[in-house]
Amino acid sequence: MRILICEDSVLLREGLVRLLEHSGHEVIGAFADTTGVAEAVTREQPDLCILDVRMPPTFTDEGIKLALELRAAHPQLPVLVLSQYVEERYASELIAGHGGAFGYLLKDRVTDVAEFVETLERIAGGATVLDPEVVAQLLTRRSKDTRMERLTPRERTVLAALAEGRSNQAIAALLFLSEASVEKHITAIFQKLELEQDEHGNRRVLAAIAHLKNAGGTQLPTQAAQNRQTGSTP
Repeated sequence: MRILICEDSVLLREGLVRLLEHSGHEVIGAFADTTGVAEAVTREQPDLCILDVRMPPTFTDEGIKLALELRAAHPQLPVLVLSQYVEERYASELIAGHGGAFGYLLKDRVTDVAEFVETLERIAGGATVLDPEVVAQLLTRRSKDTRMERLTPRERTVLAALAEGRSNQAIAALLFLSEASVEKHITAIFQKLELEQDEHGNRRVLAAIAHLKNAGGTQLPTQAAQNRQTGSTP
């Protein structure tokens, strides 16, 4: 895929360029600030745009404001916000806004290079991937959502996996369910959380937000637990 990067740290910017090119992708632009990025996106039509939040000259919100502008001007452009910070003033608008695929990851929580590249490819392919810490910080002051009490334990587990940005196929593999069972659980989750269908697929994002807002009791199977399991659909 063709990727455009906007990152002021020269080490991280060059590191991303090398990583992505080594992974077989093409970096069509690597910018140290937001100057000229919008024009480059219009001209080059990248498959994915990676943006930092705090950029020159003020190092406050230039990057995330640019992300909002790009999503407004190019609704189908997949955008990944990759930052050390959760910018609360704009993050909720980015997450809930109508537009193309979207990701918000915290730099310090990216620990696996191969998984990171896979996440980029998923976002470019239409997925929405949110770092749980991002949404948790946005929702720490909000009251508990009583709609979550309507979910069964299995639905809560499926929702926890969905909140990590997993596809239906990945959830099925993780929880040893059939894809049909996962689809049935997700449909029930949407109904119980009163999330209406829309053309942008934002129900998955809104369901993830509802889960993360109430997180604490639902644990996904650990790798060791998965390795011990040999059964099929519960």
